[in-house]
Amino acid sequence: MTKHVTGTREEWLAARVELLGAEKDLTRRGDELARRRQELPWVRVDKAYRFETDEGSASLADLFRGRSQLIVYHFMFGPDFAAGCPSCSAIADGFNGSVVHLANHDVTLLAISRRLVLALSKPSLTRMRAVASTYVSALDRDQLGERIDFLFTDGKPGRMSREEMLMHVITHGIGHRGQVSAVMLLNAVPASKDGLTTYLHEAEASTRGRAAA
Repeated sequence: MTKHVTGTREEWLAARVELLGAEKDLTRRGDELARRRQELPWVRVDKAYRFETDEGSASLADLFRGRSQLIVYHFMFGPDFAAGCPSCSAIADGFNGSVVHLANHDVTLLAISRRLVLALSKPSLTRMRAVASTYVSALDRDQLGERIDFLFTDGKPGRMSREEMLMHVITHGIGHRGQVSAVMLLNAVPASKDGLTTYLHEAEASTRGRAAA
Protein backbone atom coordinates (compact mmCIF):
# COMPACT_ATOMS: atom_id res chain seq x y z
CA MET A 1 0.00 0.00 0.00
CA THR A 2 1.28 3.47 -0.88
CA LYS A 3 2.40 5.49 2.14
CA HIS A 4 1.40 9.14 2.14
CA VAL A 5 1.13 11.94 4.68
CA THR A 6 -2.39 12.47 6.04
CA GLY A 7 -3.71 15.50 7.89
CA THR A 8 -6.66 17.71 8.71
CA ARG A 9 -8.59 19.88 6.28
CA GLU A 10 -6.89 22.95 7.79
CA GLU A 11 -3.42 21.44 7.27
CA TRP A 12 -4.27 20.58 3.67
CA LEU A 13 -5.53 24.13 3.01
CA ALA A 14 -2.39 25.73 4.46
CA ALA A 15 -0.16 23.46 2.37
CA ARG A 16 -2.28 24.11 -0.73
CA VAL A 17 -2.03 27.89 -0.33
CA GLU A 18 1.75 27.61 0.02
CA LEU A 19 1.92 25.43 -3.10
CA LEU A 20 -0.28 27.88 -4.99
CA GLY A 21 2.34 30.56 -4.48
CA ALA A 22 4.97 28.30 -6.04
CA GLU A 23 2.61 27.52 -8.95
CA LYS A 24 2.03 31.21 -9.64
CA ASP A 25 5.77 31.86 -9.52
CA LEU A 26 6.30 29.06 -12.05
CA THR A 27 3.63 30.58 -14.31
CA ARG A 28 5.30 34.00 -14.16
CA ARG A 29 8.71 32.52 -14.95
CA GLY A 30 7.17 30.58 -17.84
CA ASP A 31 5.64 33.79 -19.20
CA GLU A 32 9.02 35.52 -18.97
CA LEU A 33 10.72 32.63 -20.78
CA ALA A 34 8.07 32.77 -23.52
CA ARG A 35 8.64 36.51 -23.90
CA ARG A 36 12.39 36.03 -24.27
CA ARG A 37 11.83 33.24 -26.79
CA GLN A 38 9.61 35.51 -28.88
CA GLU A 39 12.33 38.18 -28.85
CA LEU A 40 14.97 35.88 -30.36
CA PRO A 41 16.38 37.39 -33.58
CA TRP A 42 14.96 36.20 -36.86
CA VAL A 43 17.27 34.60 -39.42
CA ARG A 44 16.74 34.98 -43.15
CA VAL A 45 16.26 31.66 -44.99
CA ASP A 46 18.23 31.88 -48.24
CA LYS A 47 18.24 28.20 -49.27
CA ALA A 48 15.46 27.00 -51.58
CA TYR A 49 14.22 24.05 -49.52
CA ARG A 50 11.83 21.53 -51.10
CA PHE A 51 9.49 19.24 -49.17
CA GLU A 52 7.47 16.20 -50.18
CA THR A 53 3.93 16.51 -48.84
CA ASP A 54 0.74 14.52 -49.18
CA GLU A 55 -0.25 17.10 -51.81
CA GLY A 56 3.00 16.92 -53.77
CA SER A 57 6.28 18.84 -53.77
CA ALA A 58 6.24 22.19 -51.96
CA SER A 59 8.56 25.06 -51.13
CA LEU A 60 8.99 26.46 -47.64
CA ALA A 61 6.76 29.38 -48.56
CA ASP A 62 4.06 26.95 -49.76
CA LEU A 63 3.93 25.34 -46.31
CA PHE A 64 2.59 28.56 -44.81
CA ARG A 65 -0.57 28.12 -46.94
CA GLY A 66 -1.10 31.87 -47.21
CA ARG A 67 -0.72 32.55 -43.48
CA SER A 68 1.95 34.68 -41.81
CA GLN A 69 3.10 32.08 -39.26
CA LEU A 70 4.10 28.42 -39.42
CA ILE A 71 4.44 25.92 -36.57
CA VAL A 72 6.34 22.73 -37.42
CA TYR A 73 6.10 19.67 -35.17
CA HIS A 74 8.89 17.10 -35.54
CA PHE A 75 7.08 13.76 -35.67
CA MET A 76 9.60 10.94 -35.15
CA PHE A 77 8.68 8.49 -37.91
CA GLY A 78 11.64 7.32 -39.99
CA PRO A 79 11.60 5.31 -43.21
CA ASP A 80 12.52 2.13 -41.32
CA PHE A 81 9.99 2.63 -38.48
CA ALA A 82 7.14 0.13 -38.22
CA ALA A 83 5.08 2.82 -36.47
CA GLY A 84 5.44 6.38 -35.31
CA CYS A 85 6.88 7.34 -31.92
CA PRO A 86 4.21 6.59 -29.25
CA SER A 87 4.70 9.96 -27.55
CA CYS A 88 4.47 11.82 -30.87
CA SER A 89 1.35 9.82 -31.79
CA ALA A 90 -0.33 10.72 -28.50
CA ILE A 91 0.44 14.41 -29.00
CA ALA A 92 -0.67 14.33 -32.63
CA ASP A 93 -4.04 12.88 -31.61
CA GLY A 94 -4.94 16.34 -30.36
CA PHE A 95 -3.77 18.27 -33.42
CA ASN A 96 -7.11 18.42 -35.19
CA GLY A 97 -8.67 20.26 -32.28
CA SER A 98 -5.91 22.87 -32.45
CA VAL A 99 -5.64 23.37 -36.22
CA VAL A 100 -8.85 25.38 -36.56
CA HIS A 101 -8.02 27.68 -33.65
CA LEU A 102 -4.48 28.26 -34.92
CA ALA A 103 -5.76 28.99 -38.42
CA ASN A 104 -8.09 31.62 -36.97
CA HIS A 105 -4.98 33.30 -35.57
CA ASP A 106 -3.15 33.25 -38.91
CA VAL A 107 -1.04 30.17 -38.02
CA THR A 108 -0.51 26.96 -40.02
CA LEU A 109 0.39 23.77 -38.14
CA LEU A 110 2.34 20.99 -39.86
CA ALA A 111 4.04 17.77 -38.81
CA ILE A 112 7.38 16.95 -40.42
CA SER A 113 9.21 13.62 -40.50
CA ARG A 114 11.42 11.43 -42.66
CA ARG A 115 8.23 9.66 -43.76
CA LEU A 116 4.71 10.89 -44.44
CA VAL A 117 2.73 10.83 -41.21
CA LEU A 118 -0.46 10.10 -43.12
CA ALA A 119 0.78 6.51 -43.41
CA LEU A 120 -0.16 6.10 -39.74
CA SER A 121 -3.35 4.15 -39.15
CA LYS A 122 -4.83 6.73 -36.80
CA PRO A 123 -8.17 8.26 -37.88
CA SER A 124 -7.40 11.53 -36.12
CA LEU A 125 -4.41 12.08 -38.40
CA THR A 126 -6.20 11.68 -41.71
CA ARG A 127 -6.93 15.42 -41.96
CA MET A 128 -3.52 16.55 -40.79
CA ARG A 129 -1.12 17.68 -43.47
CA ALA A 130 2.24 16.01 -43.09
CA VAL A 131 5.58 16.81 -44.60
CA ALA A 132 8.56 14.57 -45.25
CA SER A 133 11.78 16.54 -45.36
CA THR A 134 14.47 15.95 -47.99
CA TYR A 135 16.96 17.66 -45.69
CA VAL A 136 19.21 14.64 -45.10
CA SER A 137 19.50 13.56 -48.71
CA ALA A 138 20.59 17.09 -49.68
CA LEU A 139 23.63 17.06 -47.36
CA ASP A 140 27.12 16.16 -48.58
CA ARG A 141 29.86 14.63 -46.43
CA ASP A 142 31.38 17.99 -45.49
CA GLN A 143 28.02 19.32 -44.33
CA LEU A 144 27.34 16.15 -42.33
CA GLY A 145 30.70 16.52 -40.58
CA GLU A 146 30.30 20.23 -39.78
CA ARG A 147 30.36 20.87 -36.01
CA ILE A 148 27.49 23.00 -34.66
CA ASP A 149 27.44 24.77 -31.29
CA PHE A 150 24.28 24.59 -29.17
CA LEU A 151 23.00 24.74 -25.59
CA PHE A 152 21.59 21.81 -23.63
CA THR A 153 18.26 22.31 -21.87
CA ASP A 154 20.15 23.08 -18.64
CA GLY A 155 22.07 25.88 -20.37
CA LYS A 156 25.42 24.08 -20.69
CA PRO A 157 27.25 24.51 -24.03
CA GLY A 158 27.55 21.59 -26.43
CA ARG A 159 29.04 20.83 -29.84
CA MET A 160 28.07 18.07 -32.28
CA SER A 161 28.30 17.38 -35.98
CA ARG A 162 25.14 17.25 -38.08
CA GLU A 163 25.75 13.52 -38.51
CA GLU A 164 25.84 13.02 -34.73
CA MET A 165 22.70 15.11 -34.29
CA LEU A 166 20.88 12.97 -36.83
CA MET A 167 22.02 9.83 -35.00
CA HIS A 168 20.64 11.34 -31.78
CA VAL A 169 17.27 11.83 -33.47
CA ILE A 170 17.26 8.19 -34.57
CA THR A 171 18.20 6.81 -31.15
CA HIS A 172 15.81 9.24 -29.44
CA GLY A 173 12.92 7.75 -31.38
CA ILE A 174 14.02 4.21 -30.50
CA GLY A 175 14.18 5.20 -26.84
CA HIS A 176 10.61 6.45 -26.92
CA ARG A 177 9.29 3.35 -28.68
CA GLY A 178 10.96 1.05 -26.17
CA GLN A 179 10.18 3.30 -23.21
CA VAL A 180 13.81 2.81 -22.20
CA SER A 181 13.84 5.74 -19.79
CA ALA A 182 10.76 4.48 -17.96
CA VAL A 183 12.32 1.04 -17.49
CA MET A 184 15.55 2.60 -16.20
CA LEU A 185 13.66 4.67 -13.64
CA LEU A 186 11.67 1.65 -12.46
CA ASN A 187 14.97 -0.11 -11.80
CA ALA A 188 16.44 2.87 -9.93
CA VAL A 189 18.86 3.65 -12.76
CA PRO A 190 19.26 7.38 -13.52
CA ALA A 191 17.89 7.97 -17.01
CA SER A 192 19.86 10.28 -19.28
CA LYS A 193 17.84 13.13 -20.79
CA ASP A 194 19.92 13.35 -23.94
CA GLY A 195 21.22 9.82 -24.60
CA LEU A 196 23.86 10.00 -27.31
CA THR A 197 24.52 13.73 -26.83
CA THR A 198 25.26 13.31 -23.13
CA TYR A 199 27.51 10.31 -23.78
CA LEU A 200 29.56 12.13 -26.42
CA HIS A 201 30.13 15.13 -24.19
CA GLU A 202 31.19 12.94 -21.27
CA ALA A 203 33.41 10.61 -23.31
CA GLU A 204 35.00 13.33 -25.47
CA ALA A 205 34.88 16.32 -23.14
CA SER A 206 38.11 17.86 -24.46
CA THR A 207 36.78 18.13 -28.03
CA ARG A 208 33.23 19.19 -27.18
CA GLY A 209 33.71 22.28 -25.04
CA ARG A 210 33.41 25.83 -26.30
CA ALA A 211 33.72 29.23 -24.77
CA ALA A 212 30.55 30.58 -23.22
CA ALA A 213 28.99 33.45 -25.14
